[in-house]
Amino acid sequence: MEFKKLIEMIRQEVNECLKNIPIPDYPRYLYDPIRYSITNNGKRFRPILTHLTGRANNIEPSDLMNISLAIELLHNFTLVHDDIMDNDTMRYRKKTIHEKWDSSTAILSGDGIYTIAQIILNKISKNFHSLSKYFNKTTLEICEGQALDKEFENDNTITRKMYLDMVDKKTGSLLGASAALPIIYNGGTDELVNTYEQFGRCLGKGFQIHDDLLEITTDSQTMGKSLGSDIIKGKQTIMVIMARDNFPSEWEELLHKSEQHTLFKNICSFFDKKGIIQETRSILNSYFNLSLDHLNKLDTIVTDDLVKLVKLIENRTY
Repeated sequence: MEFKKLIEMIRQEVNECLKNIPIPDYPRYLYDPIRYSITNNGKRFRPILTHLTGRANNIEPSDLMNISLAIELLHNFTLVHDDIMDNDTMRYRKKTIHEKWDSSTAILSGDGIYTIAQIILNKISKNFHSLSKYFNKTTLEICEGQALDKEFENDNTITRKMYLDMVDKKTGSLLGASAALPIIYNGGTDELVNTYEQFGRCLGKGFQIHDDLLEITTDSQTMGKSLGSDIIKGKQTIMVIMARDNFPSEWEELLHKSEQHTLFKNICSFFDKKGIIQETRSILNSYFNLSLDHLNKLDTIVTDDLVKLVKLIENRTY
């Protein structure tokens, strides 16, 4: 099957299964926002990665779908809480839960989504203990990454290494799990699990840096979410760190002299003029290349579609 058609088929199957999760109608305070969240228009890169890994390793289809759904629901849970913490108002071209309802509703809904992920994962009997242990470890690592992201805000001592370690936890860990969980299900060796995990982690770091770059180089309509809020609130991205380290006086002057309504535009222009956007592209490309290096350790027949997925993510424009 043509790769793009395969990706779309997997995305549609995941979307259909998400819609068919038996979510109660009552209490509506809890379940309406959950239903609203999990039937969003997300790209589904994480469950697609899980499916491609699983298909290449002959995973039983129904269990593979349950692993994929658990991964996507975990991702949704983190986004709901992340939107509250960052006060973002738009996600997937529609209002975030805390914006449409309120923060209390969003917190409870996020908790509910995570619980549903656990229920779905519990449907799997093969190697369940190992799957559950790894899934929960991943969840805690994502929370650590989110905590560091908040802790780093407005902290001008944050280094590039500290930022990359944070990104590895916040984003890399879940893509690592997306690739590794099917191998754990299959009872793969620690070495094989680690190869798939490191592939996913490098892919995740490239993905996150690319996401930060797209917030600068595209518009909110294309991205389908709020833009600019992270940098204006003092979030430490790779571009902010490069600007502060390489052009300290000019960067400080820009932050202090710009009017609030022109600050984001001025920051974008600064990144472009100083070559920071170009350097950021080089950094994210290096992580995509590292992910391919890990795939090169595996059978090329197994990894052919995964290589294509890396290229698809690398070349995305939203």
